[in-house]
Amino acid sequence: MGHSDHLDDYGDAYGAIAEDNNAQRWAFGSGFDDPLAGVDTSVPSEVDGTDLAAYCLMLGDDALILSHRLQEWVSWAPELEDDVAIANIALDLLGQARLLLARAGKADGTEREEDTYAYLRPASEFRNVALVELENGDFAHSLARLLVFSTFRLALLDQLRTSRDPVLAAIAAKGVKEVTYHRDYAARWMLRLGDGTPESHQRAADGMAAVWPCVGELFTPHEIELRLATAGVGVDPSTLRAEFDAVVAQVLSAATLQRPPDSASSATDGDTDAAGGRDGRHTEALTGLLQEMQGLARAHPEATW
Repeated sequence: MGHSDHLDDYGDAYGAIAEDNNAQRWAFGSGFDDPLAGVDTSVPSEVDGTDLAAYCLMLGDDALILSHRLQEWVSWAPELEDDVAIANIALDLLGQARLLLARAGKADGTEREEDTYAYLRPASEFRNVALVELENGDFAHSLARLLVFSTFRLALLDQLRTSRDPVLAAIAAKGVKEVTYHRDYAARWMLRLGDGTPESHQRAADGMAAVWPCVGELFTPHEIELRLATAGVGVDPSTLRAEFDAVVAQVLSAATLQRPPDSASSATDGDTDAAGGRDGRHTEALTGLLQEMQGLARAHPEATW
């Protein structure tokens, strides 16, 4: 089934998400309208709104934190073309985060805005996986992470397009088109590095080895994910592993790279809490990232300009 086959299934919800808000950009203090304005955000029957909100935070925080890490590459990428490409990928993820965080505020009935979730939560309330929060490393390290994350997220969003929650389904349908490009961009770079010079090959191999210990967390289902999968709203991530492995194996083979061995250890020098990101257990890397990302909002709460 093609990645665009379900786009017409969501009517006004998809149209509102894909069309009306497509040109908006997000920045603290800019006073943007609600990204879900005009969309029916009622929670489907027999679905726990608190669970749905927590799930949206998981997916939204993954996108938000990786977006910030990618933004750190702007003006530092190897070529100007890659500065633009990475900035656009970061903006795509930021757009997904905005929609998902806004959905969380509607689902749990708190009406919290996306800015509140992004800028006013401590690290312990973020629900992202460890993979996205780790520091960038060199360019090969960041591209290895992008390959791993986008391969996982594309498989996830593809299944979420049939979610019983029409808002989540519409967000996923829009995201599939974006993340398809993200995965292809990362794959092309891994081929270029892996099948390039001895130096680039070694850096690509080192990058994959650095991020691989975080892979297991992606496919370890949280109890909320399992409940929502049973309800037809979410996805059990363990069901995505076979597709992920097949895609990554194809890329690594073409890039003359070996798949790193699976390991139960963390990619953060033995920090056993790193595998509990869905429950708010994070590395010090996230603390530093949030200090930078949230500094202005905390210094000038509710400021607009």
